[in-house]
Amino acid sequence: MARNVRKNFNFYVDGKGYAGNVESFTAPKLTLKTEDFQAGGMFAPTEITLGHEKLEAEAVLIADDPDIMGKFHVVESKEYSFTAREALESSDGSITAVVHNMRGKVKAIDRGESKSGEKGTVKISLALNYYKLTHGPLVVQELDVVNMIAKQNGVDMLAGLRSALGI
Repeated sequence: MARNVRKNFNFYVDGKGYAGNVESFTAPKLTLKTEDFQAGGMFAPTEITLGHEKLEAEAVLIADDPDIMGKFHVVESKEYSFTAREALESSDGSITAVVHNMRGKVKAIDRGESKSGEKGTVKISLALNYYKLTHGPLVVQELDVVNMIAKQNGVDMLAGLRSALGI
């Protein structure tokens, strides 16, 4: 039977909800930064992990909201919180919440094209320094770029590296 089917979602910017005004949300793509490595005595190259690719997300709104427009700026130190909440439903009727907690800046605002008689959209692109994915009670991923934290299912994968570096 079907399990955890995405049924609906909502999007929040600094705590302000956009229910009824958000058309879509694209979560950060989780991609390792790798490099091919082949040393002497190896038959073929293998990929070694060197970190993580940058974290980006997008949301498409039908609201032309001045609050969002005002969050686009060139000041490096200003970050905002972004949250997407999804409701998953299984065939047994159980509902599971999925929460995407993000922190970063508005990298781009694309107001698209205005046409008479057609709904316009505003696409916001986000550059993130923090991302946490919670599926029900389980924190599946938590990535904190600035503090060099990468937790997977509650296990801090970079604790040893931070310790070796004195961080």
